[in-house]
Parts: sequence; structure tokens; C-alpha cells
Amino acid sequence: MEIPTSRKIDSAPPLMPTPSLFDFCRQLLCALMFLYIGPIALYVIASAMIGQKLRRIVEEPFSLITILSRLGAHYMLGLALLQKEEYAEGIKELERALDLGRGANPKSYIVEEIWQELAKAKYLEWEYESSKRSWELQSLKEACESALKEKHLLDICQMEGFLDKATDAHSAELEALERVFSTAAEADTPTDVPDYLCCKITLDIFRDPVISPSGITYERGVILDHLQKVGTFDPITREPLSESQMIPNLAIKEAVQAFLGKHGWAYKMD
Repeated sequence: MEIPTSRKIDSAPPLMPTPSLFDFCRQLLCALMFLYIGPIALYVIASAMIGQKLRRIVEEPFSLITILSRLGAHYMLGLALLQKEEYAEGIKELERALDLGRGANPKSYIVEEIWQELAKAKYLEWEYESSKRSWELQSLKEACESALKEKHLLDICQMEGFLDKATDAHSAELEALERVFSTAAEADTPTDVPDYLCCKITLDIFRDPVISPSGITYERGVILDHLQKVGTFDPITREPLSESQMIPNLAIKEAVQAFLGKHGWAYKMD
């Protein structure tokens, strides 16, 4: 059945509005600011623009600015949000910037800089949540100890002639309580990061792991830098190796993300 012409016009999707000269200039200026003015100046501007302009830039799907300037917009917006202590949103913006940076050039200085800021933000977020959990655990522990003390006094009154037995039972209950709360606090207690989650060259926890044909996993930026500056060979096995042979180690990447999700202290940079 033929559809009337008027119906076709009514049901047609709205056309994407053509960017105005003002929008083009605004986007171009933002790109130039990121490329030439430098991070510090743009960070100050980003803080002032946080509520409107930077958000519009990073959300425009058909933006005229380059991938590098989009990276810069996400990065600076993330820093501005962190400055306002909006950690969750700030971390999301830094993660977007990191993904863009890795796609453009995994070993560039900006990728390392973004990771440093992201790790710092993740650590601060963990530190805040950890302090909150520790306070809650300590309050609960003190309440339990107080309840056990009252129970012990009641047992002494009711078990005349069996004081030693009541005291031993109370001591055992306190020891059990200590074990329970120690176990609960383990996730927030810094320890050593498992070796399999660390790069063989830097000994740091993986960020973007890739695996070589020999089965050894390296940090992407580190191994690419080695191949470019030292030689096209595996630094451990000494076998010939090229950049095209390195593939993402998704299993290790997921394991790292799971570990960091439970142990935020591991984000702390030396």
C-alpha cells in the first residue's frame, strides 16, 4: 500500500542541525587550547566551564574537534569534577580519556599522565570508603564487646562457684569476635600484589596487559617502548618479537580489574 506523501514527511526523523559558526569556533578554540595552551591553563578554564560547555563538547556525537581534543576535554572535565570532589563522575571521565588515549597512542606521555590521575582518584575514593568502613566496623566491634562484657557479668552472678569457667568462656568469645572483625578488615589491609598481575619489566600492577607469542605478559606501553628503543626481541626470552605479535591479554586485564575492585589500596603509586 502506498503511503501518502504527507505521512512520509510527518514520520521522517528530524534532521541533524547544522553546526553554527559559533559552535565550530568554540570547538576549534577548545582544541587549540588543549594543543597549545597546555594542561594547566585549560584545567582552570575547565573548572569554570564544568557545568555547561565541556559537558556539551564531550557529549556531541558528531563533533568537529579531533580525537585528541576530545581526549583533552574528557581529561580536563575529569580533573575539574575531582576538584569538586565528585569522584564517581570524575573517574568516569578520566576512564573515557584513557580509552581514547590508548586507542590513539598507547605509549604516549598523555596516557601515562591520565593513568596517574585516574589511579590517584581511585585511591582517594578507596581511602574515603575504607575509612568509612573501618569506622563502622570499629563501632560495631565496640558494641559487641560491650554486649559480651554485660553477658560475662551476668554469667558471673548466675554461676557462683564457676568463676573460672565463666572467665574462660568470655575470653573465647572475645577471641572469636576478634577473628571475625580481622577477617572483615582484610580487604582494606594493604599486602603484596600477586606476581601474575604485575609486569615482568616494571614490576607494577598491569594497566593494559598484552601477551607475546612466548606466553609472557607485559605492560603494553613498556614493551612497545622496548621494541622501539632497544630492539625487536622479547626482553626475557630474547626471541624475535614485533609489535604486531603482541595481543591484549584480556584474562589478566579482567583479573587486575577484579583485584583492584576489591583492593583499592593497590592503586597507590609509589
